[in-house]
Amino acid sequence: MRSRNSRGGVAKQRGKWRGHWYEDGVKKSRVVGLCNEMTKGEAREAVAKIVAQQRACIDGTRFGDFVEGVYFEFYSRKWKSSTRVENVQRIRFHLVRKYTDRELASFRRDELQDLLDEKAEKLSFSVTDHLRWDLRSVFQMAVAEGLIDRNPALLLFTPKEAKRPIRRAMTVEHVQLCFAVLAQRERLIAKLAILAGMRPGEIFGLRWERLTADHADIRQRVYRGLVDTPKTEQSYRKAALADGLVAEIEAWRMLAIDPKGWVFPSEAMTPMSKDNCFRRNMLPRLKEAGLEWCNFQVMRRTHTTIMRQMGADPKMVADQLGHSVDVSLNVYAQSSVASRLPIVNQLEKRLAVQ
Repeated sequence: MRSRNSRGGVAKQRGKWRGHWYEDGVKKSRVVGLCNEMTKGEAREAVAKIVAQQRACIDGTRFGDFVEGVYFEFYSRKWKSSTRVENVQRIRFHLVRKYTDRELASFRRDELQDLLDEKAEKLSFSVTDHLRWDLRSVFQMAVAEGLIDRNPALLLFTPKEAKRPIRRAMTVEHVQLCFAVLAQRERLIAKLAILAGMRPGEIFGLRWERLTADHADIRQRVYRGLVDTPKTEQSYRKAALADGLVAEIEAWRMLAIDPKGWVFPSEAMTPMSKDNCFRRNMLPRLKEAGLEWCNFQVMRRTHTTIMRQMGADPKMVADQLGHSVDVSLNVYAQSSVASRLPIVNQLEKRLAVQ
């Protein structure tokens, strides 16, 4: 039976802070630090951590209970609704389902690395890397709560065997073919992705009032059927629209059922589903043209790649896309062999022996 003062207490003793607490009705004590090196509050926290660790050993806090009752409850206050759904589903499916009854204190580093090695054989690099981050975060919170004394996931790494995505970009010829084979609505959607660099959720979250004569004012997006705010603070932006694209937007506006509603509405007058639109209306025509690999991610990456080939300022490209310059250059932009050949030839000439 625990004492009413379950966090324990501290007292000065010969220049030292001595903590005291009860375990199963038996009083325990330990020196936690010197009086001239820590405050009484810090000494109390040190004792509280000892008590929490002892309690974890007695209670055997289980992984599933901790994740569902503590971790999700706290981090859900930080995550956006779309992020919360994705993170909770991933952690529940891959981690809680496997370890729900395991005690937090029973995990070891090698065991968790074995799990990531196993996942890397079947899952993508992105999912495996997210699981590594999930494990570190869960156990770090358990350390902060005083339930375990060290994080067994701290040194985990994403296995090199994890399947990394092939990041392709369209050529000018691919883009021209794409625009030629799509119908009016789908062509406009593709142009907003390729010419304006917009994310699919931002495109399907557009309302007519957010489209002006030269830009799209991005203030919301649609994610899995839910109207949400943009992905990051940088995603709140005004995406410039080319003159020809504005003309196509105005032609589509003439056909709008609700001139104040969604730019791309469904039959129920709700935002159109990105996945349904691509799978039913875009993919069949792209497939006939040999462009079935040109999804929305490829289209957006194409914007960055061609803009870079044109010598556009990286900061302007990043602002148009709604993310950092680093992401724009290192994740989205792709350089072809043809574009690099003049540079290496110049290098060879410069280093040639005279």
